[in-house]
Amino acid sequence: MERIRGLFAGGRNEGRKAAPAPAARARQHNLFEAAAAYVSACAEDDQQGMDEASGWVSPEALSFGVNELACRAVIAIARERDESPRAVARGLLGLPVS
Repeated sequence: MERIRGLFAGGRNEGRKAAPAPAARARQHNLFEAAAAYVSACAEDDQQGMDEASGWVSPEALSFGVNELACRAVIAIARERDESPRAVARGLLGLPVS
């Protein structure tokens, strides 16, 4: 109860530590930054870059980001080539276009 009174007494937060300044906090990466860094490191065969990027977010978030990046890349290439996304995806993987 004493803690609650301290929170409301004159707007003071007695006994509580202030949140660290934004610059003092560790930089947090979002899942799309992690996916972009991870995929580009994979393309450059940069194991250190892959390891670093995979530590920025959870494995599930990284998987989602990589999937989103793949979808967007296939759509962009398909538009450039005036082909279907299916044809582009299969072609990038070396599969026959069906």
